[in-house]
Amino acid sequence: MAVAELFKQAPLTNVDPDQVVALGAAIQANALAGNQAGDELLLLDVIPLSLGIETMGGLTEKIIPRNSTIPAARAQDFTTFKDGQTAMSFHVLQGERELVSECRSLARFELRGIPPMTAGAARIRVTFQVDADGLLSVSAREQSNGVEASVAVKPSYGLSDTQVAQMLEDAYGKADIDMRERMLREAQVDARRLLDATQAALAQDGEALLSPAERETISKAIYALADVIESSGPDSLKPLKQASEELNNITQDFAGRRMNASIQLALTGRKLNELETIAQAES
Repeated sequence: MAVAELFKQAPLTNVDPDQVVALGAAIQANALAGNQAGDELLLLDVIPLSLGIETMGGLTEKIIPRNSTIPAARAQDFTTFKDGQTAMSFHVLQGERELVSECRSLARFELRGIPPMTAGAARIRVTFQVDADGLLSVSAREQSNGVEASVAVKPSYGLSDTQVAQMLEDAYGKADIDMRERMLREAQVDARRLLDATQAALAQDGEALLSPAERETISKAIYALADVIESSGPDSLKPLKQASEELNNITQDFAGRRMNASIQLALTGRKLNELETIAQAES
């Protein structure tokens, strides 16, 4: 009844499931042997487990999902986490779990020569390609200067059907736990990014733009957020978001002062006609 409601039609109940599997295997074996007449049957290999890379917080970002037909190619853009970062390490993974520790490690490589920029400004395109033989090639290319690094690996090497089935079973059985852990770790990464940006802003403009009392208030919020980040209990997501929001709210006025100071510095010494010329050129 449930199957009929889901698919909006009655399921076939007059066939033996074992015979269906056996018949399908026989048809595939016949086609692989070259005995299939005509073009009415097309056999496509698929990727048994998702392929991706490690991201901040020990999380897995899936690039090519499982059951994608091969050959396959997917690309995704990533960026830097620290100001002035000139290199990035890539950890290629296989599996369905959200955490790196629960996935299979395939390869590691490093991209060097990234132009030093503020965090988040660089654009690194990571491309996954799986050819007809199942060989995986992963490349990372910085978009502004073209520096590139790559690695090739055979994802299926040393992996049995039983191991694949077990990995899928683990992923399905622990999906809720994995998702909660992902949400917590993503919030921790965002909080650390907020801490780094706030501390850098204080070091650069805190003395000039803030009173001692204001600096003290912001510092207390920084310490409070840092303490919450270190806690990794199952109930720490809500207090982590609250501490991050509080620091954000406390520093909004400081951010506005920094923006005004930057605009004033950029306009210092410029004449009105120069500004009009710049505005016309940009429009």
